[in-house]
Amino acid sequence: MSVYVVGHKIPDSDSICGAIALAYLKNQIGEAAIAARLGELSPETAFILEKFGFESPEFKTSYAGEEVYIVDHSELTQAPDDIAEATIVGIVDHHKLGDLTTSTPLECWIRPVGCSNTIIKMMYDFHNVEIPQDIAGIMMCAILSDTVIFKSPTCTTADIKCVEALAEIAGIEDFKAVGMDMFKVKSAVEGTPARDLVMRDFKDFNMNGNKIGIGQLEVIDLSVFDDIKAELEADIAALKAEGERHSVILLLTDIMKEGSELLVVSDDSNLIERAYGKACENDRVWLDGVLSRKKQIVPQLQEALA
Repeated sequence: MSVYVVGHKIPDSDSICGAIALAYLKNQIGEAAIAARLGELSPETAFILEKFGFESPEFKTSYAGEEVYIVDHSELTQAPDDIAEATIVGIVDHHKLGDLTTSTPLECWIRPVGCSNTIIKMMYDFHNVEIPQDIAGIMMCAILSDTVIFKSPTCTTADIKCVEALAEIAGIEDFKAVGMDMFKVKSAVEGTPARDLVMRDFKDFNMNGNKIGIGQLEVIDLSVFDDIKAELEADIAALKAEGERHSVILLLTDIMKEGSELLVVSDDSNLIERAYGKACENDRVWLDGVLSRKKQIVPQLQEALA
């Protein structure tokens, strides 16, 4: 019986590349594994897979009766809908510990680093398994994406060392140039429906009984949103109603200016001010230096909703 290796709903590059890399590792050490995904590829992830010659992992939403290795999260809201009917055999993650529970012992690799693929690189080293050139390439790209080419406060020395090592294996001389190419793909938003943009990197969290949806769009220049910001705001309002969410927040992140504008719709008009010390004006607020949802948005919101 093969284990399915799968990331979170609305998968990002870390989830997809991590599933591929971890499934290969598991097969190399004699544990049959299949990479899977819970959603469509983002343009960035499609760019990465095409660059290194990979097909998209199997699209699979039901895991009842299966063994599953979870990548890049431990949140029930982000897991397969029927995860309670599956057997979780492992988790590799770099976020806060979520609310997934198991009835049997499992393997856990959880580290406070910038990317799950950094941890997967450690797993390859632990098992003394050689990383193929193409897998090294996608792992490198996933780390560059999650750490915003090392600009994110989540980036650690381990992430940087792993990128350097993976770039050498992949034969990439200028990995920062590859990173910028990825973010140029992310910045191409013209003609894309607002819902597709909002859902490109969107996660739901259970914060003290409140369902909070947080999306993030990372671009080179926020001016690409000038003509569609009102559409984005209308869509997050619709998402809040459709999903019976307490709040929906969309981060528009400028990786060059190193900050984010938050578009907010919430049942609590003072939530943002309590969390970040700045009040919204017309449901918008600029937070200088904020690049990371994981480290600079989620913990503060969790505390504000306590």
